[in-house]
Amino acid sequence: MRERIDREAPRVEMSLGDLVIGCECGGSDGTSGLAGNPVVGKFFDMLVDAGGSAIFEETVEMIGLRDVMLARAAGGVAKDQISAAYDKAVKYCRDVRQYSISPGNFAGGLTTIEEKSMGAFAKGGSRPIQGVIKVAQPPPHPGLWLMDTVPDDHYMQFGYTNPNDTEGIMDLISAGAQIVLFVTGRGSVIGSPVSPLIKVTGNSQTFRRMSEDMDFNAGRVLEGELTMDQAGRELCELVTRISAGEQSKPETLGHREYFVMYKHQDTPPLEIGCRA
Repeated sequence: MRERIDREAPRVEMSLGDLVIGCECGGSDGTSGLAGNPVVGKFFDMLVDAGGSAIFEETVEMIGLRDVMLARAAGGVAKDQISAAYDKAVKYCRDVRQYSISPGNFAGGLTTIEEKSMGAFAKGGSRPIQGVIKVAQPPPHPGLWLMDTVPDDHYMQFGYTNPNDTEGIMDLISAGAQIVLFVTGRGSVIGSPVSPLIKVTGNSQTFRRMSEDMDFNAGRVLEGELTMDQAGRELCELVTRISAGEQSKPETLGHREYFVMYKHQDTPPLEIGCRA
C-alpha cells in the first residue's frame, strides 16, 4: 500500500512544523527510561520548537507523578485536564486491580510502577504540556499533548483490562499521527498497517539481536558513543527520511498488526441510557 501511495500521491515540500508524531512504549526494560524514552523526548523538544505536534500517552504508566506532570502544564486549563486524566488513570488501575507493570518489566530491571512511570514520562521531553486530548481527537494546535486513552467507568462493565501496545499505536494514529515512535527495551515485535512505525530501543543488545526489526539504537548513549542531544538529532534525521518515503524496519518486514478497541470516553451518566 505504501508503494502505491508513493506512486499515486502528489509530493509536496513539508517541514517538521507540518508533522504530527506520536510515541508509545512497550516491552520496557531499565534502558527504556534511561535512554530510549529520553532520546524521543529530545526529538519531541526539537519537533515542538519547529512548530510541529507531539503526542505521548499511557497515563496508566505515569502513576506517582502527579506533581511532576502538573508542573509541566502550559496553563490553568491544561493543569485541570492533566489532573483529571491522572485521577482517572489511578481509579482505572484500582478498579482492574492491576498497575501497568509486568513480569517482563521486572525481568528487564524495573522494580516499581513509579520507576516505570518516570521512564514513560521521559518520552514527553521538557516542553510545556498544552493539554490532554482523547482517542481520535487531533491536537487543537501545535505543541506537546498528552493523550488520555483510559475508557470511562461504564466500559468497565464489559471486563476491559489493561490496554495493549497495538491498541495504543492505533489510538495515536486516530489523532492524526503520521508517524509513531515505538520504544522497546526488550524487543516487542509490533508494527502498523496505517502510519509508519519507527522502532527505538535503549538496549544495544536488543538492537543487535533484532537488527532487522529495530530502527534506532539509543543504547549508544549509555555506552558513551553519543550524547543525548546528538541521539535526538540523529532520530530527527531518521524521522525526516521516513517522512520522505524511506521505509522503516517494520514496514520492510511487512508488519501489519493492529487492534481497534470499542472505547467510550465521553458517555453520559448510565441512568440516562439510550435517551442520550
